[in-house]
Amino acid sequence: HQSEPSGSTHTKPSLTFAVKSKGSDEETKEPQKATAFSPGPSVSSTDKPVATSSRNPNKYVAIDCEMVGTGPKRLSELARCSIVSYEGDVIYDQFIRPASKVTDYRTRWSGIRRADLINATPFAQARMEIMKLIKGKVVVGHAVHNDFKVIGYSHPPELIRDTSQIPLLNQKAGIEGNSLLAAALHLLQTGNRGHSSVEDARATMELYKVVEHEWERHIGSHVKMQTRFSAGL
Repeated sequence: HQSEPSGSTHTKPSLTFAVKSKGSDEETKEPQKATAFSPGPSVSSTDKPVATSSRNPNKYVAIDCEMVGTGPKRLSELARCSIVSYEGDVIYDQFIRPASKVTDYRTRWSGIRRADLINATPFAQARMEIMKLIKGKVVVGHAVHNDFKVIGYSHPPELIRDTSQIPLLNQKAGIEGNSLLAAALHLLQTGNRGHSSVEDARATMELYKVVEHEWERHIGSHVKMQTRFSAGL
């Protein structure tokens, strides 16, 4: 996944951002940050749940990470992270230098090349920057546990919206007229998502918006039931 990391401004995206043409391996990118991957103990935010995005969109962000293989076993480590706002604007987008030696750039899938990591941000620095940006936010992602794993971070479950875990998206993608949604969802599910973590983060946020009201209503109802049960009502 690649585009031009840096905080350049972008217009609000549509689901077409997720539809990448094949053979786009030659996309160019501007180097950004990186770091060593030996993430000490996982850090967990203790912030309380926030209101729904439609009421407080500033509390919602989408994240997507690119990984490379390091060491003899080609273990996955973070090489790029992109975070976008509810509107799709870039909040963070940096190349990240792993602590271990990169043995597989996985360019076909990640879009990462050797040159991208030369002046990249060290992992430790990037990790702190990323955690600061997502702390207390509702984080939208596709199989986002993989992103948190390479960051070495544990986010409160009530503040996670994982689009890979919502059957309703598959149902809506099957509705006639939702061809873009179906295409975006297929690309995210198969991992054949082009080479831009910015585009993927935006597409994920767009997918979230498709089921936002139903999803948040369900969560709200569940919280109310738990509250009533705890109060003995």
